[in-house]
Amino acid sequence: MKGKQPIIDAMNGLLAAELAAMDQYFIHSEMYADWGFTKLYERIAHEFDDEKGHAKQLIERILFLEGTPDMRTRTPVRIGQDVETMLANDLQLEYEVGDALKAAIALCEQEQDYQTRTVLEGLLADTEEDHAYWLEQQLRLIKLVGKQNYLQSQV
Repeated sequence: MKGKQPIIDAMNGLLAAELAAMDQYFIHSEMYADWGFTKLYERIAHEFDDEKGHAKQLIERILFLEGTPDMRTRTPVRIGQDVETMLANDLQLEYEVGDALKAAIALCEQEQDYQTRTVLEGLLADTEEDHAYWLEQQLRLIKLVGKQNYLQSQV
């Protein structure tokens, strides 16, 4: 099915963000593992897998719309040097992805591509209700219990 180019372009922009999120979660998960923060490693490795699934859905939809997925472009990756910065960087990325998803959903509505909109709404729910929410919780816990207590709980 021939899709509209503005939607394919928006989907490729989203793909660039999801690929960057994969890269960022991958390195952060490996850093957590190296530091011995097993619980953070497990959760962020899970987030890596989720982002891979998001990228797959976008690639499938771009191909369905007879577009070419851009696998080379990435949005900037922000690697933290400590746990709190890493969590904050991941949260910022999720906020940016959420904003881009909302803009793409609005474009789909404007272009009357309701099926693509449905796909993107699923990604948005996962981004806001799972990824961003969990990261916000972790940063709130650091403030409530202190950094050292939080880190001890992640071993």
